[in-house]
Amino acid sequence: MRQNDQKTLAVVGLGYVGLPLALLAERKGYRVIGIDIDKKKVEMIQNKQCPFVDSDLAKDMAETRIEATSDFLKVKDADIIVICVPTPVYENHMPNLEPVEGACIEIAPFLQKKQLVILESTVNPGITENVVMPILEKGSGLKAGKDFMLAHCPERINPGDKKWTVKNIPRVVGGLDKKSLKRAVDFYRSIISAEVKPMNSLKEAEAVKVVENSFRDINIAFVNELAMSFSKLGIDIIDVIEGASTKPFAFMTHYPGCGVGGHCIPVDPYYLIEYARTNGFQHDFLSLARKINNQMPCFTVDQAIASLNTKGVNIAGAKVAVLGLAYKPEIGDQRESPAFEIVKILKEKGANVSVYDPFVPDQSAASLDEAIEGSQAVIIATAHKAFKKLTPDYFLNHKVSAVIDGRNCLPKEKFIRAGLAYRGIGR
Repeated sequence: MRQNDQKTLAVVGLGYVGLPLALLAERKGYRVIGIDIDKKKVEMIQNKQCPFVDSDLAKDMAETRIEATSDFLKVKDADIIVICVPTPVYENHMPNLEPVEGACIEIAPFLQKKQLVILESTVNPGITENVVMPILEKGSGLKAGKDFMLAHCPERINPGDKKWTVKNIPRVVGGLDKKSLKRAVDFYRSIISAEVKPMNSLKEAEAVKVVENSFRDINIAFVNELAMSFSKLGIDIIDVIEGASTKPFAFMTHYPGCGVGGHCIPVDPYYLIEYARTNGFQHDFLSLARKINNQMPCFTVDQAIASLNTKGVNIAGAKVAVLGLAYKPEIGDQRESPAFEIVKILKEKGANVSVYDPFVPDQSAASLDEAIEGSQAVIIATAHKAFKKLTPDYFLNHKVSAVIDGRNCLPKEKFIRAGLAYRGIGR
């Protein structure tokens, strides 16, 4: 722990959540130790390079003095340890707590008295107290609440968002006891400019995050189901949503798409579903929303097949270009991106698939032209600015017959008038 008045923060996990937090704390006067098991990532941070595509973070990295390492021994020097490792789900949708458990196992032998440990990773209610705490206590020989403090503050980072960032997004905090809660609240209030709301328990704080993202998932599932229905009824879902959005109360705008991606929305509902199941309750509504949203890549491919059929082209043997691998525009984050499922289904149907994403150069064609060349159909899977600027003439000049707008980001009427077999999601 510190030997002077400067407080030391150790951030475990230097990804989309941990690195912005580390940089912010450093700007607020903390000495920051960053720990990650990815040695390549550590080396990049040591060289003041951002390990993922983010122009704002890249600027901050140029002046950082974060002490990046893969050595967990360094946590002993910290006053506060924040765990920001991923919490994915297995293929069977069961929560995968291995990253959290692994981080705690590595931290425990070096845990010191009076340290505060905060879990930011998204988990289902009960994990901080029933999984994290026992591992830390067993490996350290210390007692939570007596020797060290324990809290949970669910991360709310929105990668690529210029308006809402780690410094101004409100936070909620739960603590094992009053002392843990106060110290965790004081920490976040020392680095962010937004509200920090204390919760009554660790479980309440854990539940906040899964409820937030389950709410989003349910509403997206609603408009996705409408989109699939309206595509058969001859109704444009986007026009309807924009009409409904004129109501100034009791309606919240959500849009359909080719699938739900990202590390939170398609994952967090499973945490709540599983936690409730083990406690004797079946979340039918949440499960149905997940089922609907998981269908969207298949629906998107079906749209491509139908569009090609109108041009006399069979999907088997056709070349299809998928534009976009990232789960959202203007970033390279591919976690849970529906684009991968779209590619998989296309290949299963016998299509030859090319992929292009300017933010994911190591997994895509060298250029847009290269990806499009020889393609009979194009599927827009990510609404990158570069893709939204594409014109009917561009596709016609490359002899593309069908355009599937998986993000409803292109001008429908213009593409139809040009003679392209255009289909959006629900339009």
